[in-house]
Amino acid sequence: MKEKTLIVNRIREGTVIDHIPAGRALAVLHVLGIKGNEGYSVALVMNVESRKLGKKDIVKIEGKFLDERETSLITLIAPTATVNIIKDYEVVEKRKLKLPDEIRGLLTCPNTSCISRNDVEAVSKFRIVKTSPLLLKCEYCETYITEEEVMRQILHEIR
Repeated sequence: MKEKTLIVNRIREGTVIDHIPAGRALAVLHVLGIKGNEGYSVALVMNVESRKLGKKDIVKIEGKFLDERETSLITLIAPTATVNIIKDYEVVEKRKLKLPDEIRGLLTCPNTSCISRNDVEAVSKFRIVKTSPLLLKCEYCETYITEEEVMRQILHEIR
């Protein structure tokens, strides 16, 4: 019997984002601003078998290390992901992403009357109501924001 294997080369320096929910790897690349002409060597694997998730995506980026904002945005679209920092072909740091209790300044409240949209000093703040599917609640006006709205904002507002 032939064993199922997935062959993707190791990277020397960079980031491997594993355990991305199936179908969200392209959103991860979008969050990172990777369109394909930046010079990074990128491996993208989608809808592969995972004992933990059933199906998952994986992104490997040679020469790219994530900043705090990028990591926070990935957490919103792929809360089950792990971020592995690779140096000299070895994993030197492994971070399991976890949704914070509060999301500050990353999203816009959909309520056009919300103070976070009308006062330049007010930074948007959302509390996690539910993690799966993601449901957030604005700290100011108590408007709910769904996972679909979070994805829409992240994919349309990041350029």
